[in-house]
Amino acid sequence: MNVTLKVWRQEGPSTPGGFVTYDASDISHEMSFLEMLDTVNEQLVAAGEVPIEFDHDCREGICGTCGLMIDGIPHGPQRSTATCQLHMRKFRDGDVITIEPWRALGFPIVRDLVVDRSAFDRIIEAGGYITVPTGSAPDANLVPVPKDASEAAMDAAACIGCGACVAVCPNGAAQLFTAAKIAHLNLLPQGQAERWARTVNMVDTMEEFFGACSNIGECTSACPKDISLDFIALMNRDYASGKVKQRRLTGQH
Repeated sequence: MNVTLKVWRQEGPSTPGGFVTYDASDISHEMSFLEMLDTVNEQLVAAGEVPIEFDHDCREGICGTCGLMIDGIPHGPQRSTATCQLHMRKFRDGDVITIEPWRALGFPIVRDLVVDRSAFDRIIEAGGYITVPTGSAPDANLVPVPKDASEAAMDAAACIGCGACVAVCPNGAAQLFTAAKIAHLNLLPQGQAERWARTVNMVDTMEEFFGACSNIGECTSACPKDISLDFIALMNRDYASGKVKQRRLTGQH
């Protein structure tokens, strides 16, 4: 199959960018989208041109590194799929495909299709961990965990931190990512000691970089792991409770 690519090219954060058109010829339907970009880059290198910069790592839908806006849709037209798992059979011969980086204030462009997602790291550093003693693995079932809680925690932990939720949100909000990272710890017994401080610290850090949530719901539809909006509701509840507890501990009224 042959497709035409309109790719956003930008040399650096302070350099103006624009779309450049490339022809991708003799592309197999069985190629992943990133493999197709690899093929185009090989052709560019052979022609002495600068290859297209894009993020990738495991290419198994786990790491969350890949992240492209394809025809205006994060990760492309197939739902519940990361860019690396999107295959060219989802497109037709002769298609014109527009490829952009994530468009969000919290994700400044580094080069071409690569954005700086270190703001997510700041949120995790603010509380995305538990300070329990380390050592050998405990015996199985040593800490009783209700089945509903463990399943919900696993659902939240499925978040790969790709940033599609931010890219698709009209407000550039990161509530779905933050809520998932909070929930998978707050729902488990091991996370209770720091539950309130964790929630307050992570939400406050999030608000330094990203916009406010207005419950549009685009984030969950774009999420490759189908993270539920319910986690945002849980986060908001715990944030309110955490702020109240914080005021009581500091003697504020």
